[in-house]
Amino acid sequence: MKNASRPNILFLLTDDQRYNTIHALNNPEIITPNLDRLCKMGTAFTNAHIPGGTSGAVCMPSRAMLNTGRTLFHIKDCGQTIDENHSTMGQHFKESGYYCFGTGKWHNSPSAYTRSFSGGENAFFGGMWDHWNVPVNNYDPTGKYDNVIDFVCNFFYDNKVTKIHCDKFNPGVHSSELISQTVIDFINSYDRENPFFCYAAYLAPHDPRTMPKRFKDMYDPDKITLPENFMEKHPFDIELRDRDEFLADYPRDEKEVRRHLAEYYAMITHLDFEIGRIIDALESSGQLENTVIVMTGDNGLGVGCHGLMGKQNLYDHSIRIPLIMAGPGIPKNQVRDNFVYLLDIYPTLCELSGTEIPASVEGISFKQMFDDKDFVTREKLYLAYCEAIRGVKTKDYKLLEYRNIANQTQLFDLKNDPNELENLYGKPEYAQIVSEMRAELENLRLKWEDNAENQFTAKYWHAK
Repeated sequence: MKNASRPNILFLLTDDQRYNTIHALNNPEIITPNLDRLCKMGTAFTNAHIPGGTSGAVCMPSRAMLNTGRTLFHIKDCGQTIDENHSTMGQHFKESGYYCFGTGKWHNSPSAYTRSFSGGENAFFGGMWDHWNVPVNNYDPTGKYDNVIDFVCNFFYDNKVTKIHCDKFNPGVHSSELISQTVIDFINSYDRENPFFCYAAYLAPHDPRTMPKRFKDMYDPDKITLPENFMEKHPFDIELRDRDEFLADYPRDEKEVRRHLAEYYAMITHLDFEIGRIIDALESSGQLENTVIVMTGDNGLGVGCHGLMGKQNLYDHSIRIPLIMAGPGIPKNQVRDNFVYLLDIYPTLCELSGTEIPASVEGISFKQMFDDKDFVTREKLYLAYCEAIRGVKTKDYKLLEYRNIANQTQLFDLKNDPNELENLYGKPEYAQIVSEMRAELENLRLKWEDNAENQFTAKYWHAK
């Protein structure tokens, strides 16, 4: 089924990497020469978003949306599993004649992993782990993955046994190195005539943030600049409700947050190094010019912004993600700033590869943006987090409505206040804007079918 006109596809997905963590895209403190190189090779999207999440483990629904092209309330079990009627990205390319290979983190059930790939290696079925001892799995064509072992994760404090899918460990090999080397070995040994779709999902820079010492030594915490929206505490009480918020003392201390940021940056610089090795392998194997490369993240992270450490919120630092695409049909050294969702990448890749978009996909292809920087697919974004927050975002404003964890409303003027520091809600001169944004929120809620009958959202809409 070889089609010489179809490009290979290399999909690189990082874990908890927020949008403003690439040197070439206006972060002078972080060291990312290979992601900078990728920006020059292709097009960077500076307004890529996730719509939020229906689970505190935001990456689970995020990765389900990415791999199915489905919207937030049209995925199964918050993304813990994938509906068999929803064509996964890998499944689609496999059925279109691609050889599909998957490695790294798969947070959406082992059976969906097998359905998505023709083969794979070093797959991790979970949310997070010690980067130096990740329990990984061989590809099982049956999809059963009945290789479950007992493991005590926190043996220093308790004897709680966790059951995990595991064929093997690679002790002392960092997850970023393990996944990258798996991809490099795949590229170097690939000898099939049909194009490949290679999906590599990293565990980094998710905590526990550990990395080879040489990368940690690149950053002096005392010299790290705190984000402009750093706060010792959130303006109202939403803190300490998720695991992520316990990663730093509360109220937040500037020195401690600088240390977290230095380690966060070091994790990303290590990732950058490993991604560079993959790009070099593509180049040396002669496959670079015919490979579409996608580099993106599953969600952002607070790390001190607004007094928050995690991603269980709808501020830009948590819902905006990096997105770079390079390869055939993609302009070089370009930036696009119109809205796209993570779930829109799937149909875009379909159009770039000349394959039909499956009927189950709800995302909108933004392929036309490559030729027309002013092309708009989404003028407004709908945002939701569990039973706690709903929001709508335009290029000018963002409205956030809180329930259950707080009864608050926030309105931000994004053009004049991109760091979301001044809440304009309650000011008479913005009453009309609030009214218009609430009307948009209701329209998008209906369009996204975020209603009281949905088991993940009923508590929000029933709250008073």
